[in-house]
Amino acid sequence: MPHSANLDPLCSPPLLELPGKVSGEPVKVRVLEPAQSDPVALYEQILTGRYARPFIIDDGETRQLLFSLDFIQSSMRIDDPFALDIAYTRKMMAFLLFVPDPDHVLMVGLGGGSLAKFCHRHLPRARLTVVEVNPDVIALREAFGVPDDKRLAIIQADAAAYLPAAEGDTDVLLLDGFDDKGIAPTFLDRGFYRAARNRLRAGGLLVANFAGPRKYWSRHLALLNDAFAGRIQVGTVPGGDNHIAFAFVEAGCSLDWERLEERAGRLAEQFPLDFTAILDSLREGAELRWAKTASAKALPNLKTKESHPCRKSTPT
Repeated sequence: MPHSANLDPLCSPPLLELPGKVSGEPVKVRVLEPAQSDPVALYEQILTGRYARPFIIDDGETRQLLFSLDFIQSSMRIDDPFALDIAYTRKMMAFLLFVPDPDHVLMVGLGGGSLAKFCHRHLPRARLTVVEVNPDVIALREAFGVPDDKRLAIIQADAAAYLPAAEGDTDVLLLDGFDDKGIAPTFLDRGFYRAARNRLRAGGLLVANFAGPRKYWSRHLALLNDAFAGRIQVGTVPGGDNHIAFAFVEAGCSLDWERLEERAGRLAEQFPLDFTAILDSLREGAELRWAKTASAKALPNLKTKESHPCRKSTPT
């Protein structure tokens, strides 16, 4: 059964620190293991990819969560722990262009808590729920400074079982659920994306992070497209292999670039994000040939008085 994981920080398990090097540079490696564990054996398991639990690498400037040395799950800047250090997380915040004042944001995948912390700090009215299947990831929340606050509920559950449990209670749904091999395999199901669609209220928006070569997530995009009747828009993430998909509940949400530019200017005054770059990533995605053909019913690119964001726009 899903259960709340708002843990008392005093009860968090201790982290065993291992001395190590990454690319020849000294780092601190932290693992969720008893103090009497063999550090040499643990470090060897990490280096050879045989270690089965999430771990932390800290080089004094950034603190990263990893499942293996091949892929960084989350990154936090030590000098600015609430900043969004990885580019794709900043692109996911493009939801503010369409839903600038959400009541409830539901996130699938905690990682190091980057999006949860950012939303907690900069959306003080919003109620936040994070669904995370891996208890070890939740156990590392204190190391990343994830707030212990009644506005932020962390639920240990498989999202495939959690999402169908309710309908119409969410304004924004952020999908960022990965294991050590890629997107969580339980997501690859028509019912999963339909349940995600049903969690959203009228005017709601789903934002999904797709990472790696497109062949690994094209079926997810197709299922998302089907669940939202083609009302999807793909955004790029320059300098990486992530793409961000935006799926809209209602057909009236338009990609009026002129109005979105005006909205981006206002949001840049409220949030520490480069909304010009965020909007550019949406525009670039709209020009991708494969992204256009992925949606049978592309969002209208209209400039009419009836064009509007999804929900709760700031005043023009």
